[in-house]
Amino acid sequence: MTVGGFTEFEWLMLVEHELLLFAGVFFLIGAVDEFLVDLVWLWLRVTGKAKAQTIGAVPASTGMIDDLSGKAAVFIPAWQEAGVIGATISHMLSVWPHRSLRVYVGCYRNDPATIEAAIRAAGGDGRMRLVIHDRNGPSTKADCLNRLYRALEDDEQRSGALSHMVVLHDAEDMVDPAGIVLLDDAIQNAELAQLPVLPLPQPASPWIGSHYCEEFAEAHGKAMVVRDALRAAMPLAGVGCAIGRNALAKLAAAKTDRQPFAADCLTEDYELGLGIGAHGGRARFLRYRHPSGDLVATRAYFPARLDLAVRQKTRWIHGIAFQGWDRLGWRGRPADIWMQMRDRRGPFTAMVLALAYLLLVLATISWALSIMGAAPAMELSAPLEVILVLNFASFVWRALWRFGFTAREYGWAEGLRSVLRIPVSNIIAIMAGRRAFAAYARALSGQLPVWEKTHHHAHPAISPLPATVSPARRQAI
Repeated sequence: MTVGGFTEFEWLMLVEHELLLFAGVFFLIGAVDEFLVDLVWLWLRVTGKAKAQTIGAVPASTGMIDDLSGKAAVFIPAWQEAGVIGATISHMLSVWPHRSLRVYVGCYRNDPATIEAAIRAAGGDGRMRLVIHDRNGPSTKADCLNRLYRALEDDEQRSGALSHMVVLHDAEDMVDPAGIVLLDDAIQNAELAQLPVLPLPQPASPWIGSHYCEEFAEAHGKAMVVRDALRAAMPLAGVGCAIGRNALAKLAAAKTDRQPFAADCLTEDYELGLGIGAHGGRARFLRYRHPSGDLVATRAYFPARLDLAVRQKTRWIHGIAFQGWDRLGWRGRPADIWMQMRDRRGPFTAMVLALAYLLLVLATISWALSIMGAAPAMELSAPLEVILVLNFASFVWRALWRFGFTAREYGWAEGLRSVLRIPVSNIIAIMAGRRAFAAYARALSGQLPVWEKTHHHAHPAISPLPATVSPARRQAI
């Protein structure tokens, strides 16, 4: 049977060839983009600018100390986080024993379990300020942060003393003992400061929960270092980051609602960082190591189930790619535009990855038919062969980089698993991209965004931590 002069198999080969050409070209464009980032990082590494500095040993706390340059407010928005908020608060108050610290925990009036857990964890420590939202949850994370900001303003008016920085954290975070001092020091000469985020491997979920390890190891070990060196506007991770109090006030004053966090935005941290950068604010990405070799970073367990991982990445893609394009547009220096393009490529990447897996199915069918003698094997044109060879070389190159950055923080075994997890990461990206597009379509029809958050049950401060890499081994890597 022929259709338009072609047999069914000839149509199959034609579709396969065109999809292969389309996917191959765009994979190659992405490879060139990543290779440019690699080159910049290698130059920074050779010149010593990409190497993490080693800090002095952090003394064990024996009581309240007062070595910050001013009052520091920590914002922790929480909705249905009774399982982890207590560990976060008690650990933070323990390892950050600074008198000038104030921890603002935002809860909702219809979430008594989280409220009770927060009060119990504080143990009467006056540095924690419980702020109960005057509306039922969930709203959005940004809306909860704005409520905390109003509480901070009220406290400052009563005391007559302004905080000099606001630090953002999530309810499931385990802070680093050295983190607050490094952020405090950085904010003296910058408006924004960001510490790395270090997801922890999960033996019970080695494929889903642990796949965040390599993503953040490479993003916060290379991409953010390059971004910082280029002085491009820096999106905040929403945790382990500090904003200068004056910068936050200026951002709020520039808005009609006088609130610094975009309540209708799903990734308010991304928008906040770029917004302050657009006003000329300086950002710093802080990479330091303890004398033991461990990275100074915010540690946390990420979603361990497929549906929860997809939900979380849906919010990231929707907020950064779709809302970021709509709300922020394209602005800044060439380096800023380049980084914005990298930030917002999520939906397109998901589409190209989906085509690649469709191609895998089509190629398998074509190969099976040719083996059975039902049809001839597809012949590749010379340009397409070159494109495929370059794509394969790029894949090997990317896998080596992924292994290297993951192994440096987690050891060789986790580095090898990070390469094996590449298909898992791709499938999650495809599912999240499709879901984000559907959510964006609903938003265009007038549906308001809701805090579709991930529920957490494990916390590094109360769960066994995975074995760390020895300093000697890390230096060898």
